[in-house]
Amino acid sequence: MSVLTSPFRQSYRYLQRQAHEQPVIFYSVVIGFIGPAMVLTVPPIRKRFGWSPAEAIPTTYPVPKRARRHVEGYEDDA
Repeated sequence: MSVLTSPFRQSYRYLQRQAHEQPVIFYSVVIGFIGPAMVLTVPPIRKRFGWSPAEAIPTTYPVPKRARRHVEGYEDDA
C-alpha cells in the first residue's frame, strides 16, 4: 500500500521544501491554482447571499419629447 502513497508523500515533501526555499514561486503557483476554482465557486455563493448585479449605467442622455428651441445670447460674435 505504501507504493501507492509514496508519490504523494514525495510531492508533499517537495512542496514543503519549495515553500521554505522559494516562497514567492510557491505561493504564486498556489494562487494560480486557486484562481480557476474560484471562478466556479464564487458566483453561486454570492447568489446564495442575495447579491444581484447593479443596474446598467445609462449610455445616452434622455432627449425631451418636444420641439427644440434655438439657443440665443451665447454667440461669439463680439
